Amino acid sequence: MKKNNLKIVLAPDSFKGSMKATDVCNAMRKGILKIFPDAEIISIPMADGGEGTVDSLVSATKGKFKTCKVLNPIGEEILAKYGILGDRKIAVIEMATASGLQLIPQEKLNPLHTTTYGTGQLILDALNFGCRNFIIGIGGSATTDGGSGMAQALGVKFFNKTGKEITYPMNGKLIGKCESFTMDDIHPAVKNSRFTTACDVDNPLLGAKGAVYIYSTQKGATEEMLPILEANMKHFYSIVEHTLDISVIEYPGAGASGGLGAGLIAFLAAKLKSGVNIVLNVVEFEKQTKDADLIFTGEGKIDNQTPFGKTITGILKIAKKNHIPVIAIAGKVDNDINELYKYGMKAIFSICEGPITFEEAMKNGYKLTTKITEQICRILYLT
Repeated sequence: MKKNNLKIVLAPDSFKGSMKATDVCNAMRKGILKIFPDAEIISIPMADGGEGTVDSLVSATKGKFKTCKVLNPIGEEILAKYGILGDRKIAVIEMATASGLQLIPQEKLNPLHTTTYGTGQLILDALNFGCRNFIIGIGGSATTDGGSGMAQALGVKFFNKTGKEITYPMNGKLIGKCESFTMDDIHPAVKNSRFTTACDVDNPLLGAKGAVYIYSTQKGATEEMLPILEANMKHFYSIVEHTLDISVIEYPGAGASGGLGAGLIAFLAAKLKSGVNIVLNVVEFEKQTKDADLIFTGEGKIDNQTPFGKTITGILKIAKKNHIPVIAIAGKVDNDINELYKYGMKAIFSICEGPITFEEAMKNGYKLTTKITEQICRILYLT
């Protein structure tokens, strides 16, 4: 590899539980500069639409964070953040920051009682700030309310069989009580806004592969709850589809995040897209890497699932098109990874060079990443 005028792009995902993507970039940069002190290094911290997407996109676009008070899945007030990208026009929201599993203790998980109301409050705050373009990452939810809580926070009013408004935050139980709703009071800016949902699952809303039967048990549902939740969801969306004259039940991804995917489509006319592709497009990845000599990427674990909709695969497709070599670094590398080489990966390295406990690797991720990056660059220097 040439020694002068090197352009190296750093595009790792987070090492979950150990380092944010920005930290991984900094560790890689430190290792590179020990061997190639004059290299031009461009850091593009990545994400796949899930955890870390807000941090990555705010960092990559020199944006900013905003915080606001919202209700967590069980109705407790918390502070949650979202991102405003550098152009000050696009808001990036991770639903898990307001409605995620990690926000409530295990013993309080119950999808009959949890709500996406807080996610709606984040959207509302961004609308009031002036944002009209939204990227919403869905995943890690504690909810199975079909996105009704989100819609309610934005002004949609739901009514029971007596015509009385349901004022308690909508949840997996209350959608079964809903008999009608009105969009008359939804935030006026919604109709002039564009919503893109980062979604990398294709589950429909109902049935054996739907929101309830695939995901609800991890949210605290018992076997007895499943048919109740399914019946409630079916009932609610029969009303939604009839009222709005829209068909979302079979839409791929409608079942994501307890039906929030369906709710975003139905109430906000959202488009569901691959999270990786959304991020690559927003950060203008191809433009930034077109004349690069090398790309470093990575994530906490690389295994046989990495080729399917993950950050690394999206990077490899662009790099291969432009004939740029890619090297990956991971906390753990499984054996069955040959598929990645078919996508154009040049080499994959683990930060763990010898016997080491999981806890040690997590604790020392930054130092180990710097070290392995330096060693890789030493090899490249000699070639």
